[in-house]
Amino acid sequence: MGHGRSVPLDRWPDGSLVAVNIVVNVEEGAEAAWPDGEGNDSWGEYTIPIDPAVRDLGTEGHFEFGSRVGIWRLVRLFERFDAPVTFGVCARALERNPPFAEWLRASDHDVLGHGYRWAEVSQMSEAQERADLERAMRVLPALVGRPVRGWYVRSFPSERTRRLAAAHPDLTYDSDSCNDELPYWTDVDGARWLVVPYSKVHNDTRYFLAPTYATPRHFAETLIGAADFLLDEARHGAGARLMTVGLHPRWSGQASRATAVHDFLRHVTGRPEVVLVHREQVAAWWAEHCG
Repeated sequence: MGHGRSVPLDRWPDGSLVAVNIVVNVEEGAEAAWPDGEGNDSWGEYTIPIDPAVRDLGTEGHFEFGSRVGIWRLVRLFERFDAPVTFGVCARALERNPPFAEWLRASDHDVLGHGYRWAEVSQMSEAQERADLERAMRVLPALVGRPVRGWYVRSFPSERTRRLAAAHPDLTYDSDSCNDELPYWTDVDGARWLVVPYSKVHNDTRYFLAPTYATPRHFAETLIGAADFLLDEARHGAGARLMTVGLHPRWSGQASRATAVHDFLRHVTGRPEVVLVHREQVAAWWAEHCG
C-alpha cells in the first residue's frame, strides 16, 4: 500500500523538499563477453543477436566507449556542477579500469554495489548469486577505500536477492525495487530491512526501450518535468520527495546525450528547495528520522 497520504517527512533533514539522487551504472567491463567465455552481451548500442560462438566486437566496442570516454564526460559534468552522485559499480568493471578506480577512491562520491559481474542473477543458482555478491563485496571496498552499504543487481532480482543482501554484514539497504519513490522498511527473515527504490523510468535505458526518447531533449524534458512536478507536489503538502535518475556511461556519456544530463543539472542546481544527494545519505536520513 505504500506510504499513502501520511508521508513520514514534510521536508528532508537539510530543509529541502526534493532530494535528487543520480545513480551512474558502471557496468562496462563486467558484461558478458566472448574473451571471458561468457558469450556476447546485447546491451550495447544495438540489440542484434550474435551467435555466442562468434565474438561480437561491435557490442564490445559500444561498452568500451563507456569506460574510455563516457565515464569521464559524465565526471566532468558532475565536477562542473559540484554535484554529488552515486556510482553503482560492478566490481569487475572497476578492476578493469584502474584510472577510474583511482579517481573514485579519491572522490567523496557514494558507491553502490552492483554485482561482481553484470549478469542476470535470476538465471543463477543461489550459490552462484551468493558467490557473486560476496566477491563484489570483497573487491569494491578494497578498490574504493570505504564501505559499501547498498546493493542492486542487473535487471531482474531473484526471489532470494534481498535475503542474500540482508545477510551480508556490511549491507544496510537494497535498491532493487521500483515500486515506490520514497524509501520504506520491509521484513527479511524477521528483521527490518531498508529499501531505497530505483527508477527505470527516469533512466537513459529509455533511449532503447519503448517508449523511447527520439532525442536527448526528450530525456531532459522528462527529468526536468519530474523534478518540477515533485517540487510542486511537496509545496502543496505531499511531503518530502525523492527523485532517482539512472545513467550509463556508454549511453549518456555520448556527446549528444550528455546534453540532457547537462541541462538537467543546470536546472536542478538552481532550485533552492531541491538538493542533489548521495544514496547513502538518503538511507541514513530515513534510518534516523523514519526508523
